[in-house]
Amino acid sequence: MKLLYQIPVFALSALVISSSFAQESRIAYINTQRITTESAIAKAAQSKLEQEFSKRGKELADLQAALKTFGEKFDRDAPTLTESQRVTRQKEGAELNRDLQRKQREYQEDLNGRRNEELQQVLEKANKAVRKVADDEKYDLVVQEVVYSNGRHDITEKVLKLLNTSGAK
Repeated sequence: MKLLYQIPVFALSALVISSSFAQESRIAYINTQRITTESAIAKAAQSKLEQEFSKRGKELADLQAALKTFGEKFDRDAPTLTESQRVTRQKEGAELNRDLQRKQREYQEDLNGRRNEELQQVLEKANKAVRKVADDEKYDLVVQEVVYSNGRHDITEKVLKLLNTSGAK
């Protein structure tokens, strides 16, 4: 019988201890999306990617324009072409189209790979900045994504400020 009385007492004391721990803990969160879009290092990385891939992007646009021009010319000339000429031009158009698709696919793969590399560097610097803010302000836990918070636990602005001033080296 004594055991039955001890279980509620134990549960109540565990609840009191855990609630007092929760009151002492400092918790914060950051909005990773804001950091990867608004920070100076993220903007610099995006600019670097645009500069690095602009030439290839223009080449693709030129190739698309050439394919469009080729198709328009083929449509205009088709009634006057012989069957063999028409087949030859259709093969040329198909080859141009395959070449364009291959180059677009390679471009997209290369761009995605480089974007991931740059994003990884931004996130590494952001993590250092988060650690510094958490250490300076004595946070026990910092999470990256939350379902709901009232905003008083959001330290994103502080992390952005640190990233933009020091680059979080």
